[in-house]
Amino acid sequence: MINSVRNTVLSVLNKNNYGYLSPSDFNLFAKQAQLEIYEEAFSGYNDKINQENVRTSGTGYANTRRQIEEVIEGFSSTNFLYNFSGNIFFSPSLTTTGDQYFMINKVLCYPTILDTGTNTSVVASQLVDSTALFTTLGISAGDIVVNTTTNATARVVSVSSNTVIVLTANIFTATPRNYAIIDSSLFKEADKVTLSKISMLLNSNLTSPSTLFPAFTQEGDKLSVYPTTLATTGQVQAQYFRLPKDPKWTYITLASGEPVFDQSQPDYQDFELPLEDEYKLVAKILEYAGMSIRETEVVQFGMTQEQMQQQQ
Repeated sequence: MINSVRNTVLSVLNKNNYGYLSPSDFNLFAKQAQLEIYEEAFSGYNDKINQENVRTSGTGYANTRRQIEEVIEGFSSTNFLYNFSGNIFFSPSLTTTGDQYFMINKVLCYPTILDTGTNTSVVASQLVDSTALFTTLGISAGDIVVNTTTNATARVVSVSSNTVIVLTANIFTATPRNYAIIDSSLFKEADKVTLSKISMLLNSNLTSPSTLFPAFTQEGDKLSVYPTTLATTGQVQAQYFRLPKDPKWTYITLASGEPVFDQSQPDYQDFELPLEDEYKLVAKILEYAGMSIRETEVVQFGMTQEQMQQQQ
């Protein structure tokens, strides 16, 4: 889609000789346009909910709330949070979960650690510990295995013996590496509380967070999870809505200096929005381009297109 969007933008700009939009400028404008449309999906969802509450929304094929839900849920991601120290965990980020988050939807806590130890040999996608008692301890498929040295996580596929577990991912590539195995069948959703309220909860015997009723606070890029016994990577899992990846129109340069689209480049990234948002992207990028080249007609064209879309 990104090449189609760029060709349309260049066609509009070149029609009246407004100037040339370089690939680097286009990529910058494309990033901002995608972020705008992404955030508008959440505010648009709120508008649809309000319309439903006053019985002014459509049903069946006219139920546009479902369309917005599908777009938003396409950015849903679920990952275990890396432990920072004690009961403090890093929020989702490029360095931990591999993506930036827009909003944390819920946090799940797994309080029961079934076993800990150190691997004694390396086999691809397996945990091998010659001193372990995996079968005896009742470890089963689906349980969470954490390489606590690297914070990498995997699930149990099967328990081959007391000393060997088959995993969904190759998280043990060297020895010795410490591990923890966590019961996946016992979990609770944590309530988010404000920083001002958590002190009151912790000081009360009746309302203090427990493994049955966990809670968490958020401060900066970290989450504090209660009770404080939740202190290992693999015990706290977040379901969140990530930000879309930055789009990048990649190219090769011909002898004449003309860039030609090449999606085989390793840093190529298409838009992550659905195809029906292509016209929105074109309109918004034209607005940015118009401001860049100081052409009010281009900005007004883009704004007019946006207004027409909102009225539909």
